[in-house]
Amino acid sequence: MYLGKVIGTLVATRKNEGLKGIRLLIVQPLGHDLKPRGEPQIAADGTGTAGHGDIVFLVRAREASLALPEKWTPTDLAICGIVDMVELETRGKLKARGPG
Repeated sequence: MYLGKVIGTLVATRKNEGLKGIRLLIVQPLGHDLKPRGEPQIAADGTGTAGHGDIVFLVRAREASLALPEKWTPTDLAICGIVDMVELETRGKLKARGPG
């Protein structure tokens, strides 16, 4: 499981039957410091409520399929939660950050 930030939406006119009704979002993976890491990726929204600017929990592989309402849908990446707050400890100081 890792964190990402929703930066856009993908529209697909044709997709697997199990993905019908599931939104596909463009997510920028984040490092432990909440800074962008790697290239943006496409994730199926298992929560049904994630939106632009949200920091989300992401799961890969088999766990991604289990995060969706229709189990065992071929999925490589899925959003399984929306982050309310992140607490980071750096150099002995605790910093709390909300999404965005």
